[in-house]
Amino acid sequence: MPWRFLALADIVNFAHLRRHLGAPRADCLVLDVADRIAEHLAEARLAVVGRTTIEIAFEGETPQDLEAALDVIRGVFSRPVDLDGEPHRIELALGAAIAAVAYADDVRLVEAAELAMAEARVDERIVIRDLSADGPGIDRLSLVRDLTKAVQRGEMFLQYQPKVHLRRQKVSSAEALIRWHHPVRGLILPGDFITAAEEARIIAPLTLWTIEQVVADQKLLAAQGHDITLFVNISGQLLGDSAFVARACQIVQTSGGNIGFEITETSVIRDPETAIGNLNVFAEMGIVIAIDDYGAGLSSLAYLKQLPAKELKIDKMFVIQLTSSNRDPLIVRSTIDLAHALDMEVTAEGVETPSAMALLGVMGCDMVQGFLISRPISIGALGQFLDEERHLGLAGDPRAAFNRPASFWKSA
Repeated sequence: MPWRFLALADIVNFAHLRRHLGAPRADCLVLDVADRIAEHLAEARLAVVGRTTIEIAFEGETPQDLEAALDVIRGVFSRPVDLDGEPHRIELALGAAIAAVAYADDVRLVEAAELAMAEARVDERIVIRDLSADGPGIDRLSLVRDLTKAVQRGEMFLQYQPKVHLRRQKVSSAEALIRWHHPVRGLILPGDFITAAEEARIIAPLTLWTIEQVVADQKLLAAQGHDITLFVNISGQLLGDSAFVARACQIVQTSGGNIGFEITETSVIRDPETAIGNLNVFAEMGIVIAIDDYGAGLSSLAYLKQLPAKELKIDKMFVIQLTSSNRDPLIVRSTIDLAHALDMEVTAEGVETPSAMALLGVMGCDMVQGFLISRPISIGALGQFLDEERHLGLAGDPRAAFNRPASFWKSA
């Protein structure tokens, strides 16, 4: 079945480049980017649709053709680009939409690509929106039906994103992220199928499978000499499910694995008494509890002081603009101080630049997680990452990024 793809590439560091290149040259930069993409995607139809944005349209036989093309673009701009004899790094946000040719609608495809681009800018990752989920061929019910069989068919897999402890200069833990490779639709993002799983009340078996797989992967790492904590995201819906809690406890207890659970602060609100009670059950078993996405929801100090959490993760929305915002550093610093006062370690999510990591280190942040350290990777790649201690070059001294000549900061 043929597919239609529409991708948008946006120059996210345009303001920075404009300061270096000057306005007249910067206004032509989008044409340079389009030319480079065209060199590597000869079959694609390109159009400049804004001062910093390029539209890329093409067709393919499978959804993987889109993923491959976006990987090519990312690879092209992963290295500095020669502009008038000087190397400059061009940072692109990539968002795309996909639809089967038989059901493709131009307006919906453009709208979906624009939504994907908006999400890509915030999350700083490639975002793909699959319109076939809403098309005549595959509706919401089909998605849920396929999801119930996905585990048995071996379509689900895990990737891990490591967290680096700044003072200890080591990878202290990693977050497990579930992925679904559908045999027809290709990669389906968690943002699409997790919500469907919760609505269909099949999130429990999916999470239990994740816990079992994480336990096995944690043992594999421990056998290689890397006994780090692996964290599993737990839906708020499950904190009130006694059957899930009992089974999860049984899996962890019998395995003796070094496992942690990440929960969002808002997941406690629907039934605080039951949720906090079950979190205490997990904590008493030795499961490390981390509060995820702190600050993104309605933060409640009343709940925060009752949760048996050992780790608080600051949402990436406060970290992405840490070095360019006036308010975000104040929020981050006060959150770090608050967490430490409650005997919790702090992880900053979405760390993408050495300067942000350096500032977090100065603020007393304990751990960092983000693309600067590593993208989500397979368990095999994580083992190799740990063997080679790849994080040391970045996290060796969080203040090192400040030890630069004045000329560097004038051009930063």
